[in-house]
Amino acid sequence: MSDILSLKESVLVYLDRSGGLQKLAEDCKPFNDPQQMEAVYRFCISVNPSDVIEVDPELGDCVLRDPLGATALFQSVCYVAIKTLSLVEKIHTESQYTLDLCSFPRGYGPMRPASMEGLVIAMTRVTNYTQGARFLCINDDCPCSAGFHHIRVHAPGATESATVRNNFSCMICSSALKEDVKFRVLGDKQLVELIHVKALDVLSAHQQSSLRYQSVTLFLRDELCNSMRIGRLYRVLGIPAHVHQWPSITWSVEANSVQPWEPEYPHKVSVSFQELLKATAGSRWRFSAIVAHCFGLGVTPPGLHNTLKLGLLLSLVQTRADAKDTFHNLDLLVVTADTLILDRLMTYSLSLACRGVRHQASGEMFASLSRDGHGAGTANIHAGSALLATGGICMLGDLGCYKKDRLDAIQSVLESSTVSVFIPGKKYGEDADQQLSFPVHCSFWALTDSTDASRRTGRADCAVLGTAELGSVPAQLADAFGLVMQCRDVVGEQTLLAQAAHTLQQAVQPGKPLYPSCWDFSTQDYQELVAHAQSLQVELSPGAEKLIHGYYMASRRVRTQSQGVKMSVASVKLLISLAEAHCKLCLRTRVQEEDAMIAVLLCENSITLKHGASALVIPPDAVFPCDPGDVDGLRRRDETLDELHQHILRFIYAYAPGADTYITEE
Repeated sequence: MSDILSLKESVLVYLDRSGGLQKLAEDCKPFNDPQQMEAVYRFCISVNPSDVIEVDPELGDCVLRDPLGATALFQSVCYVAIKTLSLVEKIHTESQYTLDLCSFPRGYGPMRPASMEGLVIAMTRVTNYTQGARFLCINDDCPCSAGFHHIRVHAPGATESATVRNNFSCMICSSALKEDVKFRVLGDKQLVELIHVKALDVLSAHQQSSLRYQSVTLFLRDELCNSMRIGRLYRVLGIPAHVHQWPSITWSVEANSVQPWEPEYPHKVSVSFQELLKATAGSRWRFSAIVAHCFGLGVTPPGLHNTLKLGLLLSLVQTRADAKDTFHNLDLLVVTADTLILDRLMTYSLSLACRGVRHQASGEMFASLSRDGHGAGTANIHAGSALLATGGICMLGDLGCYKKDRLDAIQSVLESSTVSVFIPGKKYGEDADQQLSFPVHCSFWALTDSTDASRRTGRADCAVLGTAELGSVPAQLADAFGLVMQCRDVVGEQTLLAQAAHTLQQAVQPGKPLYPSCWDFSTQDYQELVAHAQSLQVELSPGAEKLIHGYYMASRRVRTQSQGVKMSVASVKLLISLAEAHCKLCLRTRVQEEDAMIAVLLCENSITLKHGASALVIPPDAVFPCDPGDVDGLRRRDETLDELHQHILRFIYAYAPGADTYITEE
């Protein structure tokens, strides 16, 4: 008995120090309303085990080892405090709830708190459950036919039938009990499916494992409802429970604490890239050029698809959520005549993302519905590929494999960054239909085969002035993608032979360095580079801001007058996003004018592919006008980019209203 009193004293000390008593007094005020009569009074007390251990190690051990016993201690202290301080006059007894471990519907192991981290792959809508109910004896002569003698409350892991059903009997006269429905106390309940984040390896480009992961069902109750979102990672503290519902036993967790969680990724730059950074310090362009040139050498030989490689790296670097939970993405659509090789290059790039999901055309892209299997009967919302890729990349592959309705859905999500789920009420036990919206926070990569459209129309695309053939992709869908790129490298016998030689050499001599003259960067080097670049916080310099603003104003004026194409505000966001990504890829924190210039070249090529060229006529491969495979190629590229820089400045000066006030004519 003395031990129990000592523990209760420690509970009182902890509540006093942590502010729990003050919160208890505030929570009691609503219950003093004369119009309000409750059968069960529910109070939420926050307990930090580490702080409890500092007050009393024995009490801390009880909290961690026997959470139900610790709950009884805190409940007893709170009851004494309420009665002593006269906080609620209508409370009759401390507790009338007893737990029979022989009949309680769970396993025989101790119900200790468990900590787990994982990814939310499905969740139900918020539904009601019975927190507590009052029962009366049907025998009028029994003292339990009135008053509050039979109160049942929910316990962790218990089903609804453990709290409310029609076959309870009186503990005094053994007569049947009936519920006084006026005193039923309802709470909110939500079910969430949590799975290990490595389970996404099955859907990504990572090396496949023989391991299979089992999801676990979390019960979120009351204030924890709607604290988790599909596709996000969380650390959960909860109490595991086994529920026996013949003929099966289900294992679930009653959540007590939910916190957002992010696994730790390496934020360092390899020695090889550090040496490259020093070697290219004298040039504004060379570091990112060599990084792109040497990227994906296991898929394509150096010199092919350099612009696409740079675009993929920029998308990887820019796809992130900042400290304010604002999501930054860079969607990419590639127009090509060789979807096979570029699909492999994208798949390889996907393995560098912190989270990458390759969508299968036969699978669910956004969300699907099923009936909850835990007795609630409500709709269970399952995450599709895009929601599973939250914070990363969703690779769609060849858009020619999709039907028109699916392409329309992709366009809608690209434009709004949300997906809507319609829940028919009749099917899922509700009176009315419901429509829920979920944010889609990932970057999309897609391919389209240009040869299909050229074959149908009988004409080839124009190298500079005309628009590109976008295959089966409607123009509105192409506009919804941030960046559209065309890969022309595979046209011609020479490049086809280079790709064939590359593939054969890999097959005959696997593991042997293919190109000893290139810088030797491993896949891990690129993973670390992307992770580090993502973490950089950058800001626009005045020069970069003026170049972006001037190009946007000039382009808007020229294209509106000559083509009737209105440059939207999304173009400015794309320019800033590309400039920031190039700055990060170069491992800098201040966006310079050269970063903005690369953004302008990529954006202008993208708009030209969709709408045709403007007065700013630049080559189709302006970012890589020559092969940067040697020092002479890098020098000629620097000179060409300097010339294009001056060309862009003259374009701004000529067509942007008021450009002479902020652009110096050189």
